[in-house]
Amino acid sequence: MRGSAPTFDGLEPGDELGPLTIDLGGAFVRDHAVAMNMNAGRFTSDAEAKAEGLPGQITPGNMSLGLLARALLGWLPQARLERIGTTFRGLALAGVPARIQAMVTEKSDAARRIECDFWMENEAGDRLVIGTATLRFPEPSS
Repeated sequence: MRGSAPTFDGLEPGDELGPLTIDLGGAFVRDHAVAMNMNAGRFTSDAEAKAEGLPGQITPGNMSLGLLARALLGWLPQARLERIGTTFRGLALAGVPARIQAMVTEKSDAARRIECDFWMENEAGDRLVIGTATLRFPEPSS
């Protein structure tokens, strides 16, 4: 990302992250699945996924969640992720780029927290994963 990270004081509801394009290459998805001991063919092979009746190799849900969390913390590196929740609405296919976006929806000055909505979508704009997150910022140094 370009420029410096937004500060808590500089954030307002409506501020956005992205879109960030993520390359969900087949080898990248396969390597994640294998590292997580998720060796099912749907995560490791396009041909095996198709044999299961899927349109192709799919990205594991925990990988999508991790990519979304990493994008939020990359945008706001000084924050701590307190809560994250997702709903999986579609298949993130390996070999198809995905876009990640987020928007600040609430800000609590007293708690130094923000709430964000975020999503991962395909090139057609179909939201494959949606969610919300709470991020807390440290007290300013005196």
